[in-house]
Amino acid sequence: MENQINYYRIDRAEWRNFYKDHIVPLTNEELDRIKSLNDRISMEDVSEVYMPMVHLLQMFMKNHQRLQDDQASFLGIKPHKVPFILGIAGSVAVGKSTTARLLKSLLSEVYPDKKVQLITTDGFIFPNAVLKKKGIMSRKGFPESYDMPRLIKFVNDVKNGIVAKAPVYSHKVYDIIPDEFDVIDQPDILIVEGINVLQLPSHEPIFVSDFFDFSLYVDAREEYIKRWYLERFGMLLDTAFKDPTNYYYPYAIGDRTAAFKMASKVWEDVNHPNLHEYILPTRNRADLIIVKSANHLIEELRLRKY
Repeated sequence: MENQINYYRIDRAEWRNFYKDHIVPLTNEELDRIKSLNDRISMEDVSEVYMPMVHLLQMFMKNHQRLQDDQASFLGIKPHKVPFILGIAGSVAVGKSTTARLLKSLLSEVYPDKKVQLITTDGFIFPNAVLKKKGIMSRKGFPESYDMPRLIKFVNDVKNGIVAKAPVYSHKVYDIIPDEFDVIDQPDILIVEGINVLQLPSHEPIFVSDFFDFSLYVDAREEYIKRWYLERFGMLLDTAFKDPTNYYYPYAIGDRTAAFKMASKVWEDVNHPNLHEYILPTRNRADLIIVKSANHLIEELRLRKY
């Protein structure tokens, strides 16, 4: 373990020893269903990295519940359920979605009596029609393309036990699906995943992360993330050519070289500046940083000091 300002740096070999049981409550088939398109994760990763992570989260959840009970006692009111909210941030294509789905599955297994739900902040991007009207379609994914007041209200409602609806985004059509929602109904644990969950809003008086009880940042060198992004793009093309309604269909049936040239330009014009200006600066706001090397291999974890 290496000390760093604000963080303990822990390599994988040491991290794996923080959970002695090494029980993995998943099958290989379940793990395959959880993976994102080009993400790579093994049962060994679950055992050595994610189960110690779940063990750590258990400690934070116990403290969360104890604090709620103590506060209720102090106020002389009846204790009530306040959901534990876990935020997961990081660049596009870094593997946030796999981490979120995996933790949801593991926490559901570890806490079979608790309700665990997951949402992605993609649903809070303005619809394409709104982005075009605002003249910021080319800024899709940047902070101004999100309806932050709506996202903050949503998380606040969940925290206060109010049934909340999250809009649904489709990567297939590259837009919000009208009149479709994920209903979040008084969960014990809510996982909120998205590139912007640790960002500071430009006009709102509070942050989305103010509602988090624990936060993760999935990190990797940009050269790796760009490669994963392009690999994923290629895999999307491999399936989109069968479906004319798919956003990627025109690229799938066209010239592959031109399609990848376009994807590389999107990285340089959108994802690269967004990463460096808005996403990467939030990394040190996370409670735990998951550091990946090539092939999505987690090699180090950085745990905030308390």
